[in-house]
Amino acid sequence: MKLSRLALLSAFALASTPVWADSVVTVYSIDGLHDGDNSWYQAQFDAFTKATGITVRYVEGGGGVVVERLAKERTNPQADVLVTAPPFIQRAAADKLLASFKTDSAAAIPGSTDFYSPLVKNYLSFIYNGSVLKAAPASWQELLDGKFKNKLQYSTPGQAADGTAVMLQAFHSMGSKEAGFDYLGKLQANNVGPSASTGKLTALVNKGELYVANGDLQMNLAQMERNPNVKIFWPANAQGERSALALPYVIGLVQGAPESENGKKLINFLLSKEAQTAVSALSWGMPVRSDVTPTDDHYKAATAALNGVKSWEPNWDEVATSLSADISRWHKVTDSE
Repeated sequence: MKLSRLALLSAFALASTPVWADSVVTVYSIDGLHDGDNSWYQAQFDAFTKATGITVRYVEGGGGVVVERLAKERTNPQADVLVTAPPFIQRAAADKLLASFKTDSAAAIPGSTDFYSPLVKNYLSFIYNGSVLKAAPASWQELLDGKFKNKLQYSTPGQAADGTAVMLQAFHSMGSKEAGFDYLGKLQANNVGPSASTGKLTALVNKGELYVANGDLQMNLAQMERNPNVKIFWPANAQGERSALALPYVIGLVQGAPESENGKKLINFLLSKEAQTAVSALSWGMPVRSDVTPTDDHYKAATAALNGVKSWEPNWDEVATSLSADISRWHKVTDSE
């Protein structure tokens, strides 16, 4: 039996909106941009509703989870807008879950396509408890040390975008996919176990239940005000290079969206100059528009955090193609099937 739209939404955390609102737009999104009392998402959703009269319904889940839900709902779409991260956005496009829609801001946004657009710049990061550890783990090799047994956790590749990024970063930092899988197999001796959510790991690190976890730069910076023991780091490879996988939030219009026109309006609103200028001040993110450079302290802190860290990104279409096989192999090498 197909879930009704209302039944589906009741199963998730939603923005506070009346269910009887006539003009709505439903967003399926990964976490991070809705954290805190005055988040970028909430500010923009409120401004959008005020400007258009359209109420935003918000559904949050892991990067792979929200795409899987779209796939299950293919014959009866419940969402209008998808926000996820690579490689899940590429998978959604390849599986024809996204509608063709060129945004008003496409010319000002590098990487924009006819099916999706970068929404907020972001990068894979790692966090540690600064009150327990005197310094950040210097290298990937150090994370294999026995002192991290049952004190290290990263979110699950295939379910969480950040967890998938850890797997890809291991391939990159170890120099090959083979070496990366070998490393992750060894790291499993210290790993607490699976986690569908990356954001939930921050509180565990802050309390000292974990010493080290994965995250992403935007989310971790936003969380640090409420989690004062959390510090950000990037481990070095054998050559001493610290690198961060570019992992932007990406937005697209859902194929067969029940409120397609409202979805288009919201996407254009979130990509506008005004909205993009506010993303760092409200949520520590970096704008994707080439014609927007914020001057607030949050933006300065985010760019400063990346000093000495080399950003990189793979061919996401290739990653999306091999993702299922790579996730299956990850489960085998970590004995987590």
